[in-house]
Amino acid sequence: MNRIMFKQNESNAVSLNNDLFAEKRIRAIIIEDEAPAYNRLCKLLDQVAPEQIEILDRLESITAARKWFAENPCPDLLFMDIHLADGSCFDLLKYIVIDCPIIFTTAYDQYTLEAFKTYGIDYLLKPVKKEDLLRALRKFNRFERIFGSVEPINEGITHPNPEYKKRFIIRYGEHIKTLDVGDIAYCFSTNKSTCARTFTGQTYPLDYNLDALEEMLDPVNFFRVNRQYLTHIRAIDEMKTYSKGRVFVSLNPPCEESLIVSSEKSAKFKRWLGGEL
Repeated sequence: MNRIMFKQNESNAVSLNNDLFAEKRIRAIIIEDEAPAYNRLCKLLDQVAPEQIEILDRLESITAARKWFAENPCPDLLFMDIHLADGSCFDLLKYIVIDCPIIFTTAYDQYTLEAFKTYGIDYLLKPVKKEDLLRALRKFNRFERIFGSVEPINEGITHPNPEYKKRFIIRYGEHIKTLDVGDIAYCFSTNKSTCARTFTGQTYPLDYNLDALEEMLDPVNFFRVNRQYLTHIRAIDEMKTYSKGRVFVSLNPPCEESLIVSSEKSAKFKRWLGGEL
């Protein structure tokens, strides 16, 4: 993994007091899809905490963040933008458990209450100011000193099941409506956009790509048959065996393409059909 280490910059360093941080280096992750905002945050961290913070990685999407946290231990600190290209960070927090303090960085001020319902310890508005970042890091350090030596209490605590999407807000022209997930036969990508088709044959644009939708929709009901289609089990009209272990799938309402489940996915697809996933 590529690790970014901040080096001392004596000319512009406004470092935290030496006694503010414990001796251990703080391992941090930045979830941010805007390069200018990411670069600014790195520059400010280089100024206020050049020797104390190690940036393990930059994650630019909900999908990338889910993959990273599934494969790596939780960092000491998380910097998180709220609006990402494939969804809201609050959607991410519904699907994974993040057991570390979060400093939110955003251009919007209306999510403060929701942020502090999570492990949020501070809420920085963009463009992030040096004094605000310094205050947030000092708060993190105080929390670390107070709670860092306390053993977590896990007995009797279970993590809730993921909360899958129940409805979407649909925008087309000047109109806005809601679309219940139960009405969606399948979702598909076309011409760099994503759409949902209902069981009654209506098609609506969605604000999420298929990777994000695959995480949002209940896998008991929805399966990603290929790169372009994510279908509800009730939308499958007909299936036929195809060459090399593949499966031909016909949907209702009909779609424009011939859908072939690859040989790599066909075993998982059949388990899904049988309710084993």
